[in-house]
Amino acid sequence: MSRRDSDEEDAEEEEPDDEPPARRGRSRRHAAAGSDPVRPWSPEGGETEEGKGGWFHRGPKRPVYWRARDSLWFEPVVALAILVLLIVSLYAYTQNWPPVYVIESSSMQHGTNDVLGDINTGDLVLAQKIDPNKVVPYEVGLQTGYTTYGEYGDVLLYYPNGDTSVTPIIHRALLFLEWNPLNHSYNATELAPLPCSLSSHPYYRTANTPTSCETTGVTGTLELYGVGWQGVTVSVQLADLGDHSGFLTMGDNNLNPATPGSPPTGNPDEPELTSLVEPGWVLGVARGMIPWFGSLKLLLQGDASMVPSQSWQWLGLTLAGIVLAGLGVHLAVARIERRREAERTGAAPTEEDAQLGLLTRLLERLRRPGGEDDSEEEDAPLERRKHKTVHVDPRRLSHRGGRPAPKVRRSSANSAEGKHRAHPRDRDDSKRL
Repeated sequence: MSRRDSDEEDAEEEEPDDEPPARRGRSRRHAAAGSDPVRPWSPEGGETEEGKGGWFHRGPKRPVYWRARDSLWFEPVVALAILVLLIVSLYAYTQNWPPVYVIESSSMQHGTNDVLGDINTGDLVLAQKIDPNKVVPYEVGLQTGYTTYGEYGDVLLYYPNGDTSVTPIIHRALLFLEWNPLNHSYNATELAPLPCSLSSHPYYRTANTPTSCETTGVTGTLELYGVGWQGVTVSVQLADLGDHSGFLTMGDNNLNPATPGSPPTGNPDEPELTSLVEPGWVLGVARGMIPWFGSLKLLLQGDASMVPSQSWQWLGLTLAGIVLAGLGVHLAVARIERRREAERTGAAPTEEDAQLGLLTRLLERLRRPGGEDDSEEEDAPLERRKHKTVHVDPRRLSHRGGRPAPKVRRSSANSAEGKHRAHPRDRDDSKRL
C-alpha cells in the first residue's frame, strides 16, 4: 500500500461530521438556486429539519389563540348584519319608510286561489316612490301593452282622502280625471284613442256628452267597459268624486255580484272609500313583491283564515328550503375548517391527501436524473443522516504537517497511464516504508 493511497484514505475519513450531506437530484438544484422546494406530506405530519410542515406548507404557522368565527355571538351578529343590509337596500330602492307593506285583504287577488305573480293576501309588496306624472293608469296601459301584476297599468299605494293615520290602500289606477273649474266638469283625455260606445266593441261611454264619446267637459255618468281580468263594466257618478283632479282606482277583485241576465260590474273606490286620489296622497307604486311571508303577520293578528291555503303550502316549502340551504352552507364551511385545522396541526391525512402525496412522490422520483431514489434519505431524521465520528491517528499525518493530502480527481484519459506511473515523491515514500 503506497503512502499516497494512505493519505487519501485518511483525508476521506476526516471529513467534517457536523455538516449534513449534500442532497442529490432535484433537491440539490433547488439548494443551488436558493429556492424553497415544496415537500409532499408525510404520514406522520411532523416537522422536517427546515422547520416546514409536511402538508405543503412553506413555513411554520403562528398559533391561533382566538378567531371571531369561534365566538358564540358570531353567527347571530352575522345574521343581524345581513338583515340590516337587506333593509337598508330596500329603503335605498323604494325611498320609502317602511319600504315593505303587507297585503291584508283579497281585493287584489284574481280569484280565491294563490296565483304566483299576482298580488295575494299575505304577500309583501315594495312601495317605490315615483313622480305621479309617471304613473300609468289601466286605460293607458291598455293602449301601450304595459302590465303589472297580471293586469294593465300601475298599482298604487295611497292614503284614502289623504289621511296618513290610517292603513294605506293598495289598488290599481284606472284613469286620471282632470277637474275643470270653469264648467265644473272633468276631462278624460286618456280615453280619446280608444273606441267609444258608437263602435261594436266600445271601451268607454260618456252619457251626458253630445256624441257620448266626448272626453272633455264630461259630467253625469262615466262608463268603462271590459275592465280587468273579469272584463267587468265600471260605472262612476262624476258628481260624487269631489271638485279636484285625481286617479280613479279599483281593486282587481272588487266586483259586484252579477245579476241574472246582466254582466258583472266593478266596484270602484270612489266615492265609498275615498274621493279621487290626488297625486299628493300616493305613497308609492308597487314595484316588486315577496310572496307569502306577510302571512306570518296575519297569523299573529288572528287573520290567518284570510290567507289562501296554497300560500301556506308554498310558505312551508320555502322555509324548509331556506333551512336546508343554510344547513348545507354550514356543513360545507365546517368541512373546510376541519381540513384547515388538520393541515395546521398535522393530523392524519385523508384518503384524497394520501393519493395526492403518493402522486407527488412519483413525480419527484421521475424528475431526478438516473432515477435516483433519495426519499428515504430526505425523510430520515437529521440525527440518522449525520456521519459517524472517525478518529484519525495524528502520527500518520505527522510527516505532512498534520494536514491530509488533497484529493485530486484525474481525467479518464490519463487514468490508465496513471495506474503504471507513480509520482517521484510517492516512490521515495514507498522506499522509506
